[in-house]
Amino acid sequence: MLEKLPANAIRVEAALRSLGAAGEIVVLPEKAPTAATAAAQLGCEVGAIANSLIFDADRAPLLVLTSGAHRVDVELVARTAGVRKVRRATPEFVREATGQPIGGVAPVGHPAPVRTLVDTWLGKHEVVWAAGGHPHTVFPTTFDELVRITGGTPADVE
Repeated sequence: MLEKLPANAIRVEAALRSLGAAGEIVVLPEKAPTAATAAAQLGCEVGAIANSLIFDADRAPLLVLTSGAHRVDVELVARTAGVRKVRRATPEFVREATGQPIGGVAPVGHPAPVRTLVDTWLGKHEVVWAAGGHPHTVFPTTFDELVRITGGTPADVE
């Protein structure tokens, strides 16, 4: 268990406050690099976990906040985003775009805004859990709040 909030999580918490988000950062006892591990620790459905996936969309970062119960259809996402090709980003690309490690990428708190698609299926859950900038941290939110704080576009991604 973490003894103190990591610097990335502190930045995410500050971003959440500045955006008027209601949720507080929660430190998990174990890393939560997958939706299943996060859901198990939180005692919620895997579909209520908002996976933060950074893609390389024609060489620009694209954040897809998808339900943990879904696999992203990259061809559908490319059409939705109006780009030629969407592919998984390298860890270096993710870190450069977000300042955060894979397994802990938050929807906010990045060095610069990242274009975002928000999986409409997340709207089926009253509470959605998103990463807090570090693999041990998450925060509760809602679909509507995710769309608002990220400036994201609701989209079908599966």
